[in-house]
Amino acid sequence: MTPQQRQQALQRLKAFKGDRYVFGLGCFDRLGPLAVRFGRRATVVASGVGKAWAGDLRARATGALAAAGVELTGPVLAGARPNSPREDVFALAASLKAARPDVVVAIGGGSVIDAAKAAAAMACLDDLHPDIEAYFGVGQVGAMLEASGRTPAPLVAVQLAASSAAHLTKYANITDLATAQKKLIVDEAVVPPAALFDYASTMTMPRDFTADGALDGLSHCLEVFYGAKGAALDQVRPVATLGIELIVNAVGPACADGTDRGAREALGLGTDLGGQAIMIGGTNGAHLTSFSLVDLMSHGRACAVMNPYYTVLFAPAVQPQLRDVASILRSAGCLKQATDGLHGRDLGLAVAEGLLALSRAIGLPTRLADVEGFGDGHIRRALAAAKNPQLDSKLRNMPVPMSAETVDDIMGAVLEAARTGDFSVIPTLETHA
Repeated sequence: MTPQQRQQALQRLKAFKGDRYVFGLGCFDRLGPLAVRFGRRATVVASGVGKAWAGDLRARATGALAAAGVELTGPVLAGARPNSPREDVFALAASLKAARPDVVVAIGGGSVIDAAKAAAAMACLDDLHPDIEAYFGVGQVGAMLEASGRTPAPLVAVQLAASSAAHLTKYANITDLATAQKKLIVDEAVVPPAALFDYASTMTMPRDFTADGALDGLSHCLEVFYGAKGAALDQVRPVATLGIELIVNAVGPACADGTDRGAREALGLGTDLGGQAIMIGGTNGAHLTSFSLVDLMSHGRACAVMNPYYTVLFAPAVQPQLRDVASILRSAGCLKQATDGLHGRDLGLAVAEGLLALSRAIGLPTRLADVEGFGDGHIRRALAAAKNPQLDSKLRNMPVPMSAETVDDIMGAVLEAARTGDFSVIPTLETHA
C-alpha cells in the first residue's frame, strides 16, 4: 500500500462516516467515549465468550466502557455462531428485551454484528411482529418501526475481522439452519449509528479466515462496480477500484505473515471501502449464490468461487469496469495476458482467469466440484432462492437482464460452469437481451 493509497482510503472513509466511525491501527481503547454518546447502560455481545483467546479482548472492552462511565446490564452475552443462525437472533433479542439497555455493543465479526442488528430490531418489535420472515427484504424493518413509532436500542458495532464490513452497512444476513439457506435484511434502520474497527485486532485471524474475509470484501467492491450504472457508477468507481487494489495486493502478504501490520491495515481499509461500496450500490450474482452454499464453506470463499463465472456472464455489459479490474490484476501479477486488444466476452474471460489466479495463490478453491459436499441439491437450492422475492434485490442488481423466469437458464448455466470450471457453457448477454 502506497502512502497515497492509504491517504485516499482514510479520506474516503472519514467522508463516508465522519466521527461516527473510529478506525485504524491501535484504536480499540476509544470504545468507551464512542459508546457513552448513547447512554450509560450497555449490553455487550461478543464473540468468543467462554474461550481463552477472547478473554483479554473482553477485559479491554469492559475496561474501556467502565473508564467512560458506562456500566453493563449484566454478563457479556455470547455472540452468534457463524452465518448468524436465526435461533441465535431469537435468543439475543430476548436478552436485549429483558435488559433494556441504553446501548448495545456488539464485538465480533460479521455474524455477531448481523445477529445484533436483527436482534435489536426484534427486541423492539417482536410483540407486533414475532415472525422473523417479516424482517427480510428491503426496507421492511424501517417500515415496521415507523408504523409503531418505536426506536430500537442504538448499536455500537466493534468489528474484529477484515471481511463483511457489517459494522458500516444496512445489511444483516441471517441463516435458517434447517434449510441451510441465508436470507437478508436490507434496511437503513439497521445501520449501526457508531462503529469501531482496530485493524490490529485482525492480526490474530487465521490464514484461511484472512483469505476468506479479504475475498468477501473484494466481492463487495467487484459486484457493486459491475452492477452500477450512470451516476452511481461514477460515484462507486473510485471507491471500488481503490478497495480492489488494496485487497488484491495485501491479501497474499497478510496470509503469509499474519503480523504484517501494513498488510493488515491495507486489508482493513480495503474491506471497509467494500462496505462503502455496498452502501452506494448492491451486490448481485456471487452473493446471491453464496446464500445457498452456507453448509459448504464460508461466505467469502463462496463469493470467491463464483465471481469469475459471473464475470464471464456479465462481460459484454461491464467492459469499462473490466478494463479497470484487468489493470489492477495485471499490476498485482495475477493476470499475465495482455488485455488492451480484448473486447466483450474475451475481456471477461481474461479477468476471470486473473481472479482464479488470485484464489489459487491464497489456497482457495476455483470450482464447486472441488468443494467437499457439493452436489446437485445446492444448484437446485440456489436457483430456487434466486426466485424468492425476499432476495429480489440481488437479482435486480445484476448487470445483465435476468428475472425469476430466466433464472434457470442463465444462472443455471453459470452454476454448471462453476461446478466444472468450463466457461464455455456460460451464455453471452446478447442471446438473452
